[in-house]
Amino acid sequence: MSREIIQTENAPAAIGPYSQAVRTGDTLYLSGQIPLHPETMELVGGSIEEQIRQVFANLAAVLEAAGAGTADIAKLNIFLTDLTHFPVVNEIMSEVFAEPYPARAAIGVAALPKGAQVEMDAIAWCPRG
Repeated sequence: MSREIIQTENAPAAIGPYSQAVRTGDTLYLSGQIPLHPETMELVGGSIEEQIRQVFANLAAVLEAAGAGTADIAKLNIFLTDLTHFPVVNEIMSEVFAEPYPARAAIGVAALPKGAQVEMDAIAWCPRG
């Protein structure tokens, strides 16, 4: 099966040897996104809410580049440096997603790239148009 690399300037450029997303068949694998502003490649604001919203915006931009949207996410992985922020994640997820919600894991981690407080990756259904 062939792999199609998804790339957009509307999300942060990869900061290592990886692609923003890869489509194989009808499945799209999105690399982890941290709250970097795509134009400046700097972390957005200090609040966890701002960081979570930027991560969702980054994921949405990559999804859009592939011809998909957040409703197509089947599995979402969330990495937090402080699990007490989990209620904020739930609140913002209820704005981003409608039922049926994607499967999800939330994992507490010691640190994330560039000092981010949150990172997310996803798997989405995304047939070639």
